Amino acid sequence: MRVLILGGTREARELAHIASGERGFEIVSSLAGRVRAPLLPEGAVRIGGFGGAEGLRAWLEANDVATMVDATHPFAAGISANAAAAARASGVPLVHLRRPRWVEHPGDRWVRVSDLAAAARETAALGERVFLTIGRQGVDAFAGLDRQWFLIRAIDPPEGSLPPRHELILARGPFALEDESRLLAEHRIDVLVTKDSGGDQTEAKLAAARAAGIPVVVVDRPPLPEGAQIVESAAQALDWLRETRIRHE
Repeated sequence: MRVLILGGTREARELAHIASGERGFEIVSSLAGRVRAPLLPEGAVRIGGFGGAEGLRAWLEANDVATMVDATHPFAAGISANAAAAARASGVPLVHLRRPRWVEHPGDRWVRVSDLAAAARETAALGERVFLTIGRQGVDAFAGLDRQWFLIRAIDPPEGSLPPRHELILARGPFALEDESRLLAEHRIDVLVTKDSGGDQTEAKLAAARAAGIPVVVVDRPPLPEGAQIVESAAQALDWLRETRIRHE
């Protein structure tokens, strides 16, 4: 059974690894190609877009894909919507693999917002020295904040306009708590901005902010398509694939 994994996340790579080692599955992982040096999963890999929902539907049919796993980043709303539309049009079963959201702990000073524009408005009122950890996309939402100084961390250089006062760090997680605490102290950070990506790769910054008493602006995830079937781990996704294979046979 040929399985298309829409990937780019650690969970996607884990699923490709464990599913490739099981008889009965042929795994093809698809990466968007937005990261310059992506970590490649085990098995066959294609890189690049499909051309929207219709292009994905055509690719599924042309490549005899039996089932699909959307294991993209929790904020990759566009591809998740395209995957749902293509699955409906083609009849290919689809499951969304999403790591759990972060959980607020005692001592946290979180301000939850719905999008990056709201995050910029909250940030303007909360602090002067900002640690911005939202990835390379969407940084331009903060470009108009000329009073704050920004420490911007991303894997690749951000797209679009940047805040006039900033320093850029290019780095890939995981990040240790000790290092995150040192970073906050050395740069005198007084507010952290992040997306609710979940997972433990970058969670240490939240613990560091909690220990330092720093407020955190947390951007909520976009909703998944209506009626989406969701699993929260690679192991759960593999169980779903096994059940789908049984029905497929």
